[in-house]
Amino acid sequence: MKKTLLFLTIFLSSMLINAQLIPALESITLQKGHFTLDNSVGIFVKATNTKELVKLATYLSDKIELETGVKLSAKKEKSKNISLEIFNKPNENLKEEGYILNINSNEIQIAANTRAGIFYGIQSLLQYTIANNKQTPVKLPNLSISDKPNVAWRGMILDVSRHFFNVNTIKETLDLMAFYKLNVFHWHLTDNEGWRIEIKKYPKLTSVGAWRTEIPGSIIYKIDSTYTQKLEGEPYQYGGFYTQNQIKEIVAYAKDRNITVLPEIDVPGHSGAALTAYPEFSCEKHQQETPNSTLWNGVVKAENINLNYCAGQEETFSFIENVLTEVMELFPSKYIHIGGDEVDMSYWKKCDKCQKRMKDLNLKDEHELQSYFIKRVANILEQNGRKLIGWDEILEGGLAENATVMSWRGEKGGIKAAKMKNNVVMSPSDPFYFNRYQDNPENEPFAAGYSTNTLERVYQYDIIPSQLTKDEEKYILGGEFGVWTEFISSVEHLEYILLPRLPAFSENLWSGKKQKNYSDFTARLNSMHFDYWKANGKRFHPKLYTKSIY
Repeated sequence: MKKTLLFLTIFLSSMLINAQLIPALESITLQKGHFTLDNSVGIFVKATNTKELVKLATYLSDKIELETGVKLSAKKEKSKNISLEIFNKPNENLKEEGYILNINSNEIQIAANTRAGIFYGIQSLLQYTIANNKQTPVKLPNLSISDKPNVAWRGMILDVSRHFFNVNTIKETLDLMAFYKLNVFHWHLTDNEGWRIEIKKYPKLTSVGAWRTEIPGSIIYKIDSTYTQKLEGEPYQYGGFYTQNQIKEIVAYAKDRNITVLPEIDVPGHSGAALTAYPEFSCEKHQQETPNSTLWNGVVKAENINLNYCAGQEETFSFIENVLTEVMELFPSKYIHIGGDEVDMSYWKKCDKCQKRMKDLNLKDEHELQSYFIKRVANILEQNGRKLIGWDEILEGGLAENATVMSWRGEKGGIKAAKMKNNVVMSPSDPFYFNRYQDNPENEPFAAGYSTNTLERVYQYDIIPSQLTKDEEKYILGGEFGVWTEFISSVEHLEYILLPRLPAFSENLWSGKKQKNYSDFTARLNSMHFDYWKANGKRFHPKLYTKSIY
């Protein structure tokens, strides 16, 4: 009887611990005793790959001190230690990003095959420490964890063209991503409403294209459920951009957190800001102001402004190559995102140069002209050892041979690309666009309509389409959720639409089907995460929070 009670106690305690961590763990076993986290604890790195691990040890020490006030000693081994170790012989079960976290009364051990695995073990230890930081000194119940992600590509898209967010906000967003084990920051840097990256060869991209004249009152912002505020006043200049030094700083910051920064430079459409700065690369070549919020509200018709690059002149491709050359110098990512979506082909239909290009190349329609355009850009990237990724419209007219497709218009594009044996990242707007409502629109800040992308729908969505065979499933690299910022202009609003859907997305992609349970997930949010965000001044959607807020 005593043995049965002991087993039941250990089992229930294991469930409780698992209920604190997000994403859900692959396996966890509770053991007797606890580790006391105090100033007598040392932290050290075992023999291999010491330079990178020493950096991670410093990162962990800083985080532990920030959360608990405990200062770890890195000078030498103590009687109690935290150790970081990369296996000499790879543990095949852990794969690329998995880790082992063992806690006994004298040591906390984090071990993995790679630096990435060590980093994710650190995130689990940090969450575990925060959850148990209820007394001084902090006592961590002993346990053993083995964990790894279900998919490799776990990303977030942030549009900084419609509304600009500064370097500090980008870093805070990267920290949030890292805490929940996301690893791709898809940075939407250019669009009609603003060009946000310094390109030294073309300074007007930022001196002109990074700024637009906004007209207060053109958008009605619903701030919260209690009132509606209409912006009033004189037109004003809105904008901003990142210098190349700032971009290098952010890329390095992300790398330290095992996050790849994927830049998106939109071609051939969504290019109104660039063509405001350099109209000679458009079909119509007329002068214009950078499009503002009246465009996305349907007040200004697209035919009144240049939004597309001209596909019929060689100067366009020289310009794009020069821009991408500087982009590739700043971003070491294997992939470069080139957009390719929502191209208004009416420009090309009216353009003599584009029509001549089609005739010369025997292209039957403008979709094939777009395919030609995308393949030219893909060739530029491939000559520099990079790969092209674009929205699912790049399938139309013929897909570039080695292109990766990001499927946003539902699943059809992803299914088609996978069956063609091209890699796919699933980012269906329904339910993965977080700029859409997350609850009843009557009670929410103003947002894009189309679908209501609730927390549960984000959590439950299966990124592997059922129409794929087992062999075809391997072409689904993972998924991304999107934050398009037409109606998101503040950090508080950004946080509100991210939390708690970002952790739900994280668990959806990291954890296996056997580990996922929506009720358990919401319990975990309430066991620690809501309170942690509140304590750190983060705004979040309060519907499922079981305590008072604001």
